[in-house]
Amino acid sequence: MTDALVWITGASSGIGAALATTVPIPDAVVVDISRSGGTPGAEHLPADLADPSSWSAVETHLLARMSDFSGRRAVFVHNAATLDPIGVAGEVDSLAYRRNALLNAAAPQVLGHAFLRAVAESGFAGAADLVMLTSGAASSAYAGWSGYCAGKAAVDQWVRCVGLEQRERSPSVRVVAVAPGVVATPMQEHIRTADAAAFPAVERFRALHADGELRDPDAVARALWALLDGDVESGSVVALDVP
Repeated sequence: MTDALVWITGASSGIGAALATTVPIPDAVVVDISRSGGTPGAEHLPADLADPSSWSAVETHLLARMSDFSGRRAVFVHNAATLDPIGVAGEVDSLAYRRNALLNAAAPQVLGHAFLRAVAESGFAGAADLVMLTSGAASSAYAGWSGYCAGKAAVDQWVRCVGLEQRERSPSVRVVAVAPGVVATPMQEHIRTADAAAFPAVERFRALHADGELRDPDAVARALWALLDGDVESGSVVALDVP
């Protein structure tokens, strides 16, 4: 019998893929919600989360899978995010900027709501964790990253509000935001190719890479799973401590 259901958005690469391949829960079914899929051992739910038309399909899937689930644990990790378009607001491509806002700010809230609704309506009696990947960019301003910074700030405040709600209504449901630090992912590779005119802080990130200061995705994933095994409070926004 399936002991746990684990959904991870953007599990086809980077931190998401590392999370999917290091799930420490026995007999867990892992579902990768992404455009491309391909993560070994994970089911693939195709979705372009920057397109609002995909959100209803994800919610329908969550409601259906939770409706007859009798395992111990349900986990939803929202990891999918984008930096594109890197550049000055008002000058970059408008369609790309709109997709940035939808994926980074709107999708986490809508999908988080969908997961919580699925848990509540199913009458699930186990433990449920809703985890949002956030960033130090939520509280630090970077020229060229306005959409990304604003999106992560929205995630943090959403988690604080919804975590408060769940503490009062559903103590078995935990909602947290986790900032993983600077990790060796395709996103970081993309950052290092940015033009300084579009992203003036690019040299800082090139230096972190050159100095070997990027965190290993598997180490980050294991630290995040370990964090969830602790007593972190619902509504917390946590900077991940990676051994």
